[in-house]
Amino acid sequence: IDPYSSSAGGAYENTALVEKYKMSDEEYDKRKGTLRDWGRQKKEENPDFSLMKHAKEHAQLVEARRFYKESGSVKEGFELDESSGLIIRVENESFNDTQTEKPKSDAEIEYGPESTQHLTLHDRCQVQPGSRRGEIAYIGTIDELGGGGHWVGVILDEPLGKTDGCVDSVRYFEAPGPNRGGFFRGKNVEGGDFPEIDIFASDSEDEL
Repeated sequence: IDPYSSSAGGAYENTALVEKYKMSDEEYDKRKGTLRDWGRQKKEENPDFSLMKHAKEHAQLVEARRFYKESGSVKEGFELDESSGLIIRVENESFNDTQTEKPKSDAEIEYGPESTQHLTLHDRCQVQPGSRRGEIAYIGTIDELGGGGHWVGVILDEPLGKTDGCVDSVRYFEAPGPNRGGFFRGKNVEGGDFPEIDIFASDSEDEL
């Protein structure tokens, strides 16, 4: 093997040797046409807008349209738009304004928004029990799980979860496998510097 070849040292095989492009959060924040920029514009139009809420409502709409296509039935909260032939969300402001607020459940009180305030979307994290590591992919409520309160969706490094980011056909995030995702309460998730563990690495001199 030519020691002066560009392939020497595994340059073509070892992706760790490839210099990765990294964009700072400040630089990304200044860019136009990004998801963050779009969300900021929507927030200016409607102070109650949030990307998380939008993603959840979009997922529900997609599921309602799939359900109608397969069964011919319309889910509650949606209707068939005769002009377009598409399923749309029912906007009933008068009903929303007059309906009485339901009392909060124990879970909604214990696992309110403050229970996940210590966590940030896309940060690395460690989940208990089991010290499972991964990346935070969703923070918010999940109606399909029941019980109320806020949950944390995590893409796990290892297949030690129970989902792929989907709950009752509603997708909250995309995991790379059926057991690579999970939903956890905020008290069981710690954000921080938790790099992916190399299972083949060993510090033992007695193991080759």
